[in-house]
Amino acid sequence: MRPASARFPWLLALASAAGCPSSNGKPKSAGAGEDADRVVLFATTEVKGQLEPCGCNSDPMGDISRIVKLVGDARASGPSVVVVDAGSLLYPHDMTGEVSAEDQQHLLRGELLARVYQRDLEASVGLGPFDLGKGPVAPPRQAANLAAGGPVALAEPRVLQAGKVKVGLFGVVAPSAVKGASDPAAAAGAAVARLRKEGAQVVVALAHMQKKDARDLARKTTGIDFMIVGQNAPGEPARVSDVADQVGATWLVQPANRGQVVSKIEIAVRGGGGGPFADAVGPARVPLLEGKLADAKAELAKFEKDPAADKNFVREKRAEAAALEKDLAALRGSPLRVPDKGSWFTLEQVRIRRKLACDSGTQAAKKALDKTIGQANLEEAKKKGPPAKPPNGTAGYAGMEECSFCHKEAVEFWKKTVHQKAWETLVEAGKELDYDCVKCHVTGWEQPGGANLAFNESLRDIQCEVCHGPGSLHVAADGKEKKSSLVRATPEDVCIRCHNKEHSDTFDYKAYLRDVTGKGHGEKFRATLGDGPVGHELRAAALEKAGREVGAGCEK
Repeated sequence: MRPASARFPWLLALASAAGCPSSNGKPKSAGAGEDADRVVLFATTEVKGQLEPCGCNSDPMGDISRIVKLVGDARASGPSVVVVDAGSLLYPHDMTGEVSAEDQQHLLRGELLARVYQRDLEASVGLGPFDLGKGPVAPPRQAANLAAGGPVALAEPRVLQAGKVKVGLFGVVAPSAVKGASDPAAAAGAAVARLRKEGAQVVVALAHMQKKDARDLARKTTGIDFMIVGQNAPGEPARVSDVADQVGATWLVQPANRGQVVSKIEIAVRGGGGGPFADAVGPARVPLLEGKLADAKAELAKFEKDPAADKNFVREKRAEAAALEKDLAALRGSPLRVPDKGSWFTLEQVRIRRKLACDSGTQAAKKALDKTIGQANLEEAKKKGPPAKPPNGTAGYAGMEECSFCHKEAVEFWKKTVHQKAWETLVEAGKELDYDCVKCHVTGWEQPGGANLAFNESLRDIQCEVCHGPGSLHVAADGKEKKSSLVRATPEDVCIRCHNKEHSDTFDYKAYLRDVTGKGHGEKFRATLGDGPVGHELRAAALEKAGREVGAGCEK
């Protein structure tokens, strides 16, 4: 069996960083290293046009007003701040093709993001495929391996004076991501040489590529101190590493997509020089490791109680928990491990959760934009008219009122479920004219005889026909049609159109079915599901774990 450090390299990196000794053999404590010049680097990537998260998840993450506040507070209270983004800032998908009515709201949100990053965050921004559309890309992009003269305004590699530290910045993009991009290694080598010649003490690369390609780039290019990896694959917050990945003298850091996790790197330069930089761990690692240890112990307890569990596997889990406990014991006494000589850094992967405060100006801009988008969407939808009627012989949507004439008990049951409140929650959030939201809060979205953004009054909420199919033929035949088009048991693929990881993180098919079936509505079917958790219990537990605290100046 491999030791835990072999299977989880971050454990080895952490143990190594935690053991940086001072001259007397003891690690230095917090407060050491005041002789260094400091700069704080905030990094995002693949924001993909998200101004704020969907509020349906138990732990919504990623909000531009919280990011602006985070950076603003850092600028007001500490060392000089540099903000970077590694690309695919503007849109949720490729916008180079035909732009739909739904895409118009993404274009407007992209414009606001561009302004915020250029004006408020004063960021240097790389280039990704989800930045490209029909018009010019703003702000100018760091993409050293792209030729000038195309639709993208390019920014030259630059040296920023951040307090007493000169920070060199450049970007490259994978040729597979953006058409016309040349070899990243050749462009990176030339950019590093230029930046060092101009006096850069710290060189930061914005590499819009997958991590395996970023590692290869780091091996080929000497002189890069920090590389922000731009393409998240898979890139979800649960998979974001809280430890930088070292390749030679280069440290690779990867934020999460959609602004959910912002990388905060505090860089300390000693003696007027630059790298190589040592990872000094940092106090933020303690609560993160405490969380990992709690999860490891919970998992271990589960397998220890299982007589069928593999003994070697259980032994392995014990070793992982023991390694975490050892690291925590070392860190709690003195979390910041500053080396005697040379420059160093700490990394904190900041989760942009609801408890963080919001910037009031950005909040106001988002709210004004929501109104502009909603009005434009409504006017366009009215011009388009209601969805087409279903062809002769095929079913359309009849609406809940028709169902209630023959299925009174089922409708009364439905009125007690969260499906009945779907439209109400949308209106409360001011999102009833937002294409990203409304489709999951009405019945028969954009289907023949169904609802659209402007015509939906009788089809609001998640009514019977979302799960059982359009019922107009059933109604016309007074329930006596020879072959019904309705579906009794709703397949899971119908549910996951909306109950997916971005909008319904606690979804479990059986548990959620227990919530929407019972006396008057599938009572016999409910019995086949047996005992077990119900959907609202899963969500309540997740909300409790995430915390309900909302940051200062935030609406949610």
